[in-house]
Amino acid sequence: QVQLVESGGGLVQAGGSLRLSCVVSRSLFSINVMYWYRQAPGKERELVAACTTGGMTNYGDSVKGRFTISRDNARNTVYLQMNSLKPEDTGVYYCYADFARGYWGQGTQVTVSS
Repeated sequence: QVQLVESGGGLVQAGGSLRLSCVVSRSLFSINVMYWYRQAPGKERELVAACTTGGMTNYGDSVKGRFTISRDNARNTVYLQMNSLKPEDTGVYYCYADFARGYWGQGTQVTVSS
């Protein structure tokens, strides 16, 4: 069993920044890939960013150049730094651990006002 707890969401104006955190109950060294996904109202969940144990990263096209994923293995924490936020970035952001059957966090709401 793996538990993930996200935090850091909130309300921000367009052009602003937020940093999301995802604390994992298991050592990140045992989890090959950590992901951030988001889901906007009425839309499907979409990939935002991914980060491997070795530090390789991948981003959704809509966030490239604005968002940065990172992982602190010593703190079992994954971060998502979000800059130059746009109203279309609004949604619930979820952390996902690619371990065993896969585990999701409960999500954190991000709202970007225009």
